[in-house]
Amino acid sequence: MKKIGILGGLSPESTITYYRYITREYYRRYGDYSYPEIIIYSVNFQEFVDWQNQEKWDIAIDKMVQAMGALHKAGANFGLIATNTMHIVFDEVRDKSPIPLISIVDATVEAIKSQNFHTVGLLGTVFTMKESFYKDKLMQENIRSLVPKKDDQKFINQVIYQELARGQIKSTSKIRFLEIIEKLGKQGAQGIILGCTEIPLLINQADCAIKLFDTATIHAEKALNYALN
Repeated sequence: MKKIGILGGLSPESTITYYRYITREYYRRYGDYSYPEIIIYSVNFQEFVDWQNQEKWDIAIDKMVQAMGALHKAGANFGLIATNTMHIVFDEVRDKSPIPLISIVDATVEAIKSQNFHTVGLLGTVFTMKESFYKDKLMQENIRSLVPKKDDQKFINQVIYQELARGQIKSTSKIRFLEIIEKLGKQGAQGIILGCTEIPLLINQADCAIKLFDTATIHAEKALNYALN
């Protein structure tokens, strides 16, 4: 089996999801505890929040490449960036990384394609909803993406950074998230990308009739399959 390297801490709440999913899913499939070895490099989250807000993406790239180098030295055979937002610079990090990287965007688009959907809604940080790294990949597969209105985007971003990243789950926030999802559904979205790895801490498929794409578990499953193969 290949050893999995995870660049985590962005935020720590969702990094836990990756570790838990990989180990539990392995046990569910095979009934023993021989899951792949996992190495986690947990970064300073505040640094990345500051770099995002200041648009210092070059510094963030350098830090992530350094982290991938550390994971490589620790024995990882491939890596994951356990967050959607930092996939804004995924190509740059991948090109400099000493180990192969699996993209959360590619894995999610693949999952959407398997459903034969042509229109999806995208939730995430303001960076994920504003930038084109998801929209471009979807467009390449003839999939249209919808994002919430500006005031809803601001609310989503605030909940991600001020609540979910701190492990705070509020029923009032959940209600509004579901209202936003319903709006996107009325606009034609056949499914919703939970394009922030913390959002599934707040809502899950049991809460919605519309198909949800949980990017954290999609990414983690892709990593497990890659490690096993």
